[in-house]
Order: sequence, then structure tokens, then C-alpha cells
Amino acid sequence: MYIVTGATGFIGSNLLYAMQQRGFRDIVVVDSFGNGQKWRNVAKRGALRFVLPDQMSSFLEKHASEVNAILHLGAISSTTETDVDKIVANNFQLTVSLYEFCTSHGIPLIYASSAATYGGGEHGFIDRDDQLFLNGLQPLNPYGWSKNAVDKHIASQCGFEGKACQVVGLKFFNVYGPNEYHKGMQMSVVRHFFEQYRTGGMVRLFKSYSDDYAHGEQRRDFVWVGDCVDVMLWMLDHPHVSGLFNVGTGHATSYNVVAESIARSMGKEPKIEYIDMPDSVRNQYQYFTEADLTKLRSVGYDKPFTSVPEGVNKYVGGFLATDDIYL
Repeated sequence: MYIVTGATGFIGSNLLYAMQQRGFRDIVVVDSFGNGQKWRNVAKRGALRFVLPDQMSSFLEKHASEVNAILHLGAISSTTETDVDKIVANNFQLTVSLYEFCTSHGIPLIYASSAATYGGGEHGFIDRDDQLFLNGLQPLNPYGWSKNAVDKHIASQCGFEGKACQVVGLKFFNVYGPNEYHKGMQMSVVRHFFEQYRTGGMVRLFKSYSDDYAHGEQRRDFVWVGDCVDVMLWMLDHPHVSGLFNVGTGHATSYNVVAESIARSMGKEPKIEYIDMPDSVRNQYQYFTEADLTKLRSVGYDKPFTSVPEGVNKYVGGFLATDDIYL
């Protein structure tokens, strides 16, 4: 039995698809559906078991001996969420309780951390998992702070490699791909830019307020969701590996290049307008992110990551430009 939290969400539903493609049979989906369209993210999947979040604790205690691993992707993922109590309950307390459950029962745990833990990148983007380094990180919003709080807590409990079971935190960078439509303003820029081209014929990018970056030359590490899934499955296949690991391409790409790649995938000429950045965003804006993959490569993960032009072509041609956008 494999438990996947947040399984109806963006990365979680892509993980479910890959797991079933590989022949995983007993998969338990832990998530809430609400009144929206998230059910569509699992509508094409084979047989699954569904457990609502408030039922998870009792379900785990009842089935502890049957659980092979927990893949924990459930979280408040909005970087603009201001209800910190809600973030603490969902991102910190829930993850810590799963960590304690897994370590007490010897069950592998793979959970989603985030590149948002790096803040403005003052200390670089190296995925060290020692307390001293983690204590020095300065996330720019409550979401990033909550993810770093989890990482620090685990580091303080004999470290990631100090337990008998596998414990892996994955610092996802800017993920894009199918099944993210329900995320609203938190959808990837790839999805947003596609919609802007489709409806208005142009993309609007924030102006730069840093002398180090021209307008549109702000750069992020944009990673195809399928690559994130591949890393998670690799971790399941290598239960001796524990630690915090970056998950990105290892190459930062400018917003201009992303916008141009989308236009070409749609058969359009790139057209970009630069607009003012809201004050609410300006104070927590990351101008540059780039995953250092040295640690991930050092433990044996050698699969190449998808380039932005290739990933954009997959996303636009295989999903966004089709009638059926769901994986």
C-alpha cells in the first residue's frame, strides 16, 4: 500500500498517473475535493482508495503494517497565503505528524519541501540539510518559512540520515505541466503566458526593479512536472537514500525565453509588454533561482532534465492546445 497526500493536486495527480503506469496497485489517495473540478485530475486513473484528510490519522493507525511508503505532497501551496495559522496546521504540523508516524513504524517518507525556502538566494541554492545552514535561510513568505520549519525540525531529530527508515525532502523549483488549472493565480507562468497569448495575443511581464536584471530577464529554474515525478519514483526505488534534495533543471531560464518559447509552440510571433510589479509582490520577489543538482547526482540520479523549450512544446502541444487538457 502506498499513501499519496495531495494526490488530486497538480504534482500529486501526475505522480498517480506514473505510479499506475508502472504497475502500482494499492494506492490510497488522501486529499479534499471541495466544490471545484479537482476530481477531474483523477478521473482517468484506475482503481484507487480515497481517504479524506480528517480520516487519515485513523486510517494510518489501522493499516500501519500494510504501508510501504508515504509520499506527502499535500500542503497550502500559495506563496501569497496570509493565514499563517492555516499554514502552520497544514504545512508544518501535518508533515511533522507524518514524519513521527513513519519513523516510529519504519515507513519511508518522501515529502515536498520547496525552493521557496531559499528566500532571495543570499546563501545560494545548495541543498544542505544540516541545522546550521537551514537556520540561516531567510524565506520571503509564510509558505517558504513553513517548509523550512519542517526541514529544520527533521534536521534537529538526529538528521535526515539518522533514522532507520528513508526520509527525503524534495525542494521543488518552479514546476509546470498538466493538471495545474485549478491553482488559479498560483498556476505556473507557462500556463498563464499561454492563456495571455490565446486571449490577448501578447504576454505581460513584470518590470525589473534590480539593476542586475533587465526587464523580463529575471530568471528561474522552470522544471517539467514529469521530471519531478521521475525523481520521486527513483527515491522509492532507492530506499537507502535520505536527505534534502533540489529538484530543478540546474539551469535558470529568463521569463523572456519562456514567453518566446510558448509563442513559437503556438505558431505565434512573440509579443511582450512590461508592466509595473505590485508593491505586495515586489518585497518578496525572487529575481533568480537555479537548482544545484550536485547532491542529487552524487547519490546516483543520472536522468537528464527536460529543457524549457522541450517542456513547453510537450505542455502546449500535448495538453493546452487540445480539447482534453487533463492527464
